[in-house]
Amino acid sequence: MLDWSVIVHYFPFLLQGALLTLQISILSLLLGIACGLIAALCKLSRNPLLRWPATFYIWLIRSTPLLVQLFIIYFGLPQLGIDLGPFLSGIIGLGLNVGAYNAETIRGGIVSIPVGQTEAARSLAMSGALAMRRIILPQAMRIIIPPMGNNFIILIKDTSLVSTITLVELTLTAQRFIGSTYKPFEMYLMAAALYAVMTTTASILLGQLEKRSNRGQF
Repeated sequence: MLDWSVIVHYFPFLLQGALLTLQISILSLLLGIACGLIAALCKLSRNPLLRWPATFYIWLIRSTPLLVQLFIIYFGLPQLGIDLGPFLSGIIGLGLNVGAYNAETIRGGIVSIPVGQTEAARSLAMSGALAMRRIILPQAMRIIIPPMGNNFIILIKDTSLVSTITLVELTLTAQRFIGSTYKPFEMYLMAAALYAVMTTTASILLGQLEKRSNRGQF
């Protein structure tokens, strides 16, 4: 039977952990969008000095576990004299990870646009960068938004991994209170409920954004 007194008493503390989780998710998402866009454009470039590093970055991130990446940033970099702390390490690790997946999503959206669109822009004396910004990317957004939305929802759940680098977000908050209450079911149930609320809210907002993009209302 559930111990409702434990749930009522500790829920505000877990809510604070959830707010930190949401903050980490949003900051990591912004970093991931920036990294993804840059990596996608570099991978599409004809310049090998841009294409090869972007290809290597995407390959490396997608072929190694996120947990190992977080450990390298948090535990490994201090050995080289770079100590970022748990908060910044978590954001950088999550941002670089989701950025690699965003890069392939963005690249796929860009290459799906008919080449005639680029040729038409060039016929109007647009530069490649201007054509990308005004013609290609706005059309690609309709294709890009749904999979990037999925990446964001996965990112929210992946924030639980930063508990392994001592960042006291939702999961680690629950784990710490388990040690004093001996109520793992109630604690993890509250954590799961809060994760469900965050991911469901994100899904609804992303659905609205997708509808607006389909109507061209950006």
